[in-house]
Amino acid sequence: MPEGDTVYQAAGRLHRVLAGQVLSVSDFRVPRYATVDLTGSTVLEVVPRGKHLLMRCSSGITVHSHLRMEGSWRTFAAGEPWRGGPGWEIRVVLGNARHVAVGYRLPVLDVLKTVEESAVVGHLGPDVLGPDWDLDQVVANALARPEREIGAVLLDQTVLAGLGNVYRIEACFVAGVSPWTPVSEVPDLTGLVSGARRMIAINADRTRRVTTGSTRLGEDLWVYGRGRRPCRRCGTAIRRAGAPPSDASAEGRLTYWCPRCQPGPAPTTAK
Repeated sequence: MPEGDTVYQAAGRLHRVLAGQVLSVSDFRVPRYATVDLTGSTVLEVVPRGKHLLMRCSSGITVHSHLRMEGSWRTFAAGEPWRGGPGWEIRVVLGNARHVAVGYRLPVLDVLKTVEESAVVGHLGPDVLGPDWDLDQVVANALARPEREIGAVLLDQTVLAGLGNVYRIEACFVAGVSPWTPVSEVPDLTGLVSGARRMIAINADRTRRVTTGSTRLGEDLWVYGRGRRPCRRCGTAIRRAGAPPSDASAEGRLTYWCPRCQPGPAPTTAK
């Protein structure tokens, strides 16, 4: 699933080509919105909210989308061939005299009144890349269930919005905390959360994520994706494990960590 930095960049691309322009193309290719016509409406802005995208129009309408694993927005100059997948994967096309934005494989697509946006994003915690960021609130949200594992909490979008698997793994490593440590036992919860936000903020406009400080290919991440390879700090083999079936926040995601640099609880099924 795309992380907040990916969605942040997608919002920026859409905003640059659509904001301030009158829509002359409005084509929703999902049955629920087949009759929706936004032509004549001006796009006011396109903003990210965690991993969600909100396209606000002068007509008081918002187009809400979530990319999840497979979705993407592509932008093209008017008349340019569209590249992003076969036509049957297109869910929506919105454009003006100069550019066209095409939404491919969007698993979540809503058209709603702007004043009712809370129906789709109101459940989210403070956005790691947004103006509503509130460190104290995030820490309070995390401590509301102190028995939960910190690795799962960092993925819970109701605690903080926009953080994903790469950054929660890298942040736990830098903090020297096992991802399976209960929130109540994390030595410096505020520092860990701040570090995670700092990582994603630094990478907000980068095409390739870097958490180690080295931009050389293959040296950009500490532990993510490096299962069984030596830890960059101590040389111990990096371990990996899947999320337990009961953990909906981390379902389907792999966790990587260094057992020496991140002492503490770990699953017995780790490799």
